[in-house]
Amino acid sequence: MAYDLKPVKAPRLAGAALRVIARLAESGLGGKLLGASLLKSAGLPMMREAFTDDAPWPLGDSRLVTSPAPLGATADLAPLERLDAGGPAGSFAFATARDFTRAYLEGRTTPEKVAEAVIEATLASEKAEPPQRAIIAQDPKDLRAQAKASAARWREGRPLGPLDGVPVAVKDEVDQAPYPTTVGTSFLREASKADAVAVARLRAAGALLIGKANMHEIGIGVTGVNPHHGAARNPYDPYRATGGSSSGPASAVASGLCPIALGADGGGSVRIPAALCGITGLKPTFGRVSETGAAPLCWTLAHLGPLGATVRDVALAYGIIAGPEESDPNTSPQPVPSLDGITDGDLHGLRIGIFMPWFEDAEPDVVDACRAAVETLVARGAVIRQIEIPELHLLQTVHLVAIVSEMATAHERYRAAHGRDYGHDTRLSLALARMLSNRDYVHAQRLRTRLCRHFDVALEDVDVIATPTTACTAPLIRQDVLDTGESNLAQTTALMRFAQAANLTGLPAISAPAGYDRNGLPVGFQMMGRRWEEALLLRLARVVEHSVARRAPRLLHSVLE
Repeated sequence: MAYDLKPVKAPRLAGAALRVIARLAESGLGGKLLGASLLKSAGLPMMREAFTDDAPWPLGDSRLVTSPAPLGATADLAPLERLDAGGPAGSFAFATARDFTRAYLEGRTTPEKVAEAVIEATLASEKAEPPQRAIIAQDPKDLRAQAKASAARWREGRPLGPLDGVPVAVKDEVDQAPYPTTVGTSFLREASKADAVAVARLRAAGALLIGKANMHEIGIGVTGVNPHHGAARNPYDPYRATGGSSSGPASAVASGLCPIALGADGGGSVRIPAALCGITGLKPTFGRVSETGAAPLCWTLAHLGPLGATVRDVALAYGIIAGPEESDPNTSPQPVPSLDGITDGDLHGLRIGIFMPWFEDAEPDVVDACRAAVETLVARGAVIRQIEIPELHLLQTVHLVAIVSEMATAHERYRAAHGRDYGHDTRLSLALARMLSNRDYVHAQRLRTRLCRHFDVALEDVDVIATPTTACTAPLIRQDVLDTGESNLAQTTALMRFAQAANLTGLPAISAPAGYDRNGLPVGFQMMGRRWEEALLLRLARVVEHSVARRAPRLLHSVLE
């Protein structure tokens, strides 16, 4: 089978040029001519010509399970008691959730002291040059009140569990009282009256919710450059991008402000920043985590998921937030979330699927690091199976049409009053989205059904599909993007090349640290599995994690000390 993904050729736009092009795209005839050219670069004519007899997704989806979990069911966290962070001798050790709870149990510190350290570190991060811009809203009074309650529970010997008093950041796409959910904009400022379901579950487990984390505006980009709140900075090189759109959560975790953050993923937005910032990120199965209380941006592609310093941190957060919930019907047809087997390092009998031309369509250093990750799995008993996945050339265009159509629809209500208040990169993306037709959206959803079938067929013969997470490491943040954002289709497709499939199919996927390139920038290794098999992905990611010598980031806050 021929590999049919072609490089995307389109001009890079930023600064004054982007301002002009964004305004032109919002105009009449000239905007339509420009839009037609840009959408052609994105592959729209090819997608329009692709024939299919399929019904639109998710009517052809097979997510239903025979024994759905009862409402409120969550994972048993007991397997985590036997799971710890690890790595080769000399590997840098991030402060983990377990490190915090052990310190509380042993009386070496308290949640109140940690809260003060987080507040101080957040202030220091804003005084850095350049400012880190990981946390964009923090209420010290609220944080201290949470810490006081947690400290009392620890003193009385009744902590709520392995997350009690552990700092956790929340992406600014998800409601957390008493903060507003700006979704990265300059104009959405109304304070949330209640927590999103996932945030409420973290709070009920005792998490120390440290504030709202930065994001790419309305999640419509993958660099983390935000003209309103500032560009989130990569702790391994503050002049490089974090990836997005969960940019602030990744920056906060990788810099040590917290061992866990809650992100959201519509096209790689958890896994891409996890990869670029050298941490772990999990996008669960579609519907595994309730979207109630998350900003409505892309209904058929959206997933909430955790980012963590280690696989155990991600597993802990996942185990708490996953499970059916009454207000979100997408969560109902799922089995009970499970962490069973994640400590098992014996991989005999497991099959790793690789479509080699796709796997190798990345920078050489990225490919080398991900090959080493695969070799680690093989050394533990797994076997490699060569697979083929047809029609990958449709993947990026089908995903693009689906996600920008849904995002433009979600934000149409703000267009009249705030259309010019978005960053120019967002304005251009929304203008192009409005040039798509209802036929384009429906046709994309029909092709999506066919693409889902291709991946389901591949996963009949293998247990996971392995790829790099991104085709490149963290790109430089150029000076001309800070005020306007950036339109760089070639860079965007390199960052999203391997991530979009899991959103289109709804399949779970994880990014684990696989090493570093020649410039010391992190490389992420992605595995995508069958529906509801997050525990297997966590198990495999832990094996990879134990083989990689982690390096300390340049930006590091020691809030536990």
